[in-house]
Amino acid sequence: MTAGSESALGGGLPAGGAMRVMGSETEYGIHAPAAPGANATMMSARVVQAYAQVTRLRAAGGAETRWDYTDEEPLHDARGWTLERGQAHPSQLTDQPPVLDAEAVALAYGREELELDGEDESGSLLMNMVLGNGARLYVDHAHPEYSSPEVTNPAAAVAWDAAGDLVGLAAVRRLASDTELPAVNLYKNNTDNKSVSYGSHENYLMPRSVPFGDIVRGLTPFFVSRQIICGSGRVGMGQDSSRPGYQISQRADFFEAEVGLETTIRRPIINTRDEPHATADKYRRLHVIIGDANLSQVSNYLKFGTTAMVLSLIEAGLAPRIEVHEPVGALQAISHDTTLTTRIRLLDGRRVTALDLQWMYHEAAAKLAQDTGVSDAVDGDGHTHAVLERWATTLTQLDSDRAAAATSVEWLAKLSILEGYRQRDGLQWDDARLGLVDLQWADLRPEKGLYYRLLSRNRMQRIVDDADIAAAVTEPPSDTRAYFRGRCVSSFSKDVVGASWDSVIFDVPGYGRLQRVPTREPLRGTKALTGGLFSRHREAGPFLAELLGSAPAPPQA
Repeated sequence: MTAGSESALGGGLPAGGAMRVMGSETEYGIHAPAAPGANATMMSARVVQAYAQVTRLRAAGGAETRWDYTDEEPLHDARGWTLERGQAHPSQLTDQPPVLDAEAVALAYGREELELDGEDESGSLLMNMVLGNGARLYVDHAHPEYSSPEVTNPAAAVAWDAAGDLVGLAAVRRLASDTELPAVNLYKNNTDNKSVSYGSHENYLMPRSVPFGDIVRGLTPFFVSRQIICGSGRVGMGQDSSRPGYQISQRADFFEAEVGLETTIRRPIINTRDEPHATADKYRRLHVIIGDANLSQVSNYLKFGTTAMVLSLIEAGLAPRIEVHEPVGALQAISHDTTLTTRIRLLDGRRVTALDLQWMYHEAAAKLAQDTGVSDAVDGDGHTHAVLERWATTLTQLDSDRAAAATSVEWLAKLSILEGYRQRDGLQWDDARLGLVDLQWADLRPEKGLYYRLLSRNRMQRIVDDADIAAAVTEPPSDTRAYFRGRCVSSFSKDVVGASWDSVIFDVPGYGRLQRVPTREPLRGTKALTGGLFSRHREAGPFLAELLGSAPAPPQA
């Protein structure tokens, strides 16, 4: 590490490379085959409730708590204003908890009574909860969503994102055990191929001091081309799949703007939601909505690792000076060409391929990482070197060895399976059977999902092993505030009445009022800082007394 290379992100993370505070959000596709007309929001509530039942069987008293909406501010725009609530689309009002009581769910499935181990004290369903691994599981409109805990490197991002797939699988298994209700299946994909798209979002912490215009200029060409290394592939062209074919990205056809606040309508390449979930005058949370949901570990790893490195370039003022002519059209043109030969126009007159753009960013990122020392194989940060190597290998394989690339790049792996069916059965791209294969790829059940079939046969490469993913289901990351949040939930669940990314709220007898513990610094609340505190206390009262340096108020006479 070179002198002065420490990051502005709370101090402690090296600058110039692939390390920064990051995390994922995955909205899962949901379907009940035996009840095709079932209400998707109610099905999603059943998924969250089912996982609450799982945690209560696994841990005495449960390992979850309700979400605290106090600090949610979804209508703040990074360009310097706040959207009026009356002008916002209902999907943008994420600071309002969903309301769906147990009676409504029971009536929706034709049952007069429904015993719910996942009820809260008011008798309504837990539809939004914080888990013992520091993650959030909740109903986001018509989908169950898993938001991973904060991590500091792309390998950890892969592990805790994949943990969400196991959370979803556990809920599916639990629901399948109830023979009186229709089974529910979950899919890690981004569209129902009937004009509806749902998101797989990423979040990256940046210094507030970086001008937002620099972020837009630096990221737009990268996002337009990034899909070639992390797209998950899709049967069908257009939002409603009305045109036959296969494309690289599940999301590309649903984007209509270059910059904007929306996430479900007029989707922009660069999202401007300014909701830092941290010290607001110090940090910016970049909310990325353009990525596909990835099962491939390598595609997911590159999605997080390369984006983190491009943000380092932007922060250093060293991002490639590239401007794409009509970025939305370029995004979709690249997605529609699996040969990767399409040349898009730059404003300076050049015409380049997506591979060309990715190599430009790789070259700039490699130079910055070398200059700061973070990519040194021995003395570097332990992550950047691996990301650069994997990035370069993947780009090379996409250009000259697609068979090798198909063991890591998700859209190519899926395409290889689809081409096998096409050749064997003489299928055209508009054959409905290929759409079913596309869907089966994303099934979270290992005995059904085609991705998991390839993984079990070692035909998909790994970044993390199954044991690490299984551990991430119940254990929080040790090097961010997620450790404090997750351990509070798992250790003191009966006393934690709410939590969010930047606070944990206790209701402990003797204190007289709720105790809100702020966690606005993402690199505090780590195991190194608070692990001893948890090991010393089994009860929330003494834990809070030491943490806050105060004893409970004496009882009133």
